[in-house]
Amino acid sequence: MSLLEQAKWRYATKKFDPSKKVDQKLVDQIVEAARMAPTSSGLQPFKVIVITNEKVKKEIVPIAWEQQQVADCSHLLVFAAWDNYTEERIDHIYGITTEAREQPADRYKDYTDRLKSIYLPRPDEENFAHAARQSYIAFAYAIAMAAELKVDTTPMEGFDNDALDKLLNLSEKGLRSVTMLPLGYRDEANDWLVNMKKARHPQSEFIIEIK
Repeated sequence: MSLLEQAKWRYATKKFDPSKKVDQKLVDQIVEAARMAPTSSGLQPFKVIVITNEKVKKEIVPIAWEQQQVADCSHLLVFAAWDNYTEERIDHIYGITTEAREQPADRYKDYTDRLKSIYLPRPDEENFAHAARQSYIAFAYAIAMAAELKVDTTPMEGFDNDALDKLLNLSEKGLRSVTMLPLGYRDEANDWLVNMKKARHPQSEFIIEIK
């Protein structure tokens, strides 16, 4: 299917069939799509946490405002952004970059110095917000890849971020949760949304042309 056909096929699944598990090879492709997503200055300032532990998923349900998809899904992906930009983090990704490209270690020093001069003086919250926006790009890539593989998803922002961060010990890792993405297969007999038509703004309202 084309990307547009996949977009029309997918929907925010309201009821997963907990007996159906997603093959790990498919999950790996979904996570790899997120890893390959573009980010500002190539910094990739986020991580993806993959949760299959049933006890942990159940503990997240009340944190996620009782959304049962968290417990019933096969795999739960949590997208967590850096809590701040640091000199070490910037240097680390550019160390990876120069090694991958077989370039001198100082190849991007002028550029990374400029990045540090911009990011490091800024407030922590401003930097986290910027990192979180980068994670949303990868989040969309994961949703699109899942649709291509016919894996159902439920994009989620509706949860207590602080409580989830505490449960997963994210602050110790220098991370803060942004979004969650349950993966699985729809329970067609019990999902009230499965056969509903998609509703979007018409193109005449959605598109603003400047000629």
